Amino acid sequence: MIESLRSLYNRDLNKLKAEIEAYQHEENLWKTDKSISNSAGNLCLHLVGNLSHFIGAQLGNTGYVRHRELEFSLKDIPKAELIEKIEATTIIVDSVLSQLPEADLRKEYPLVVFEDKMTTDFFLIHLIAHLDYHLGQINYHRRLLDNV
Repeated sequence: MIESLRSLYNRDLNKLKAEIEAYQHEENLWKTDKSISNSAGNLCLHLVGNLSHFIGAQLGNTGYVRHRELEFSLKDIPKAELIEKIEATTIIVDSVLSQLPEADLRKEYPLVVFEDKMTTDFFLIHLIAHLDYHLGQINYHRRLLDNV
């Protein structure tokens, strides 16, 4: 299971990096329009913060401190900086997962995130689904708002 999770996180974080790199006009990363309330840049910051907190800090004791409100309020971060953040997150996630004993997957996740306690493997699967949900939003955002 650990190897499958590592493979999926690496694949999808690399897809996130490719989506951000694919923006032809850097300023469009921060565009919103009509019912699109979150920019691709903010969704990228949110994904980096989410994984750095829930995998890096909570499972890997990296010391990362999350500022969730900034994930949605910061603007105009350079594309190169977003890419660096994705690359750093990819390394952290892979490092933490590579050191996580398989038996720990069946243990209770250290935080109560939702209403009930859950196992670590359940939450890691949830986090990859969350990553992919927002990755799809970024893909549509790019195709709709970076088509000039």
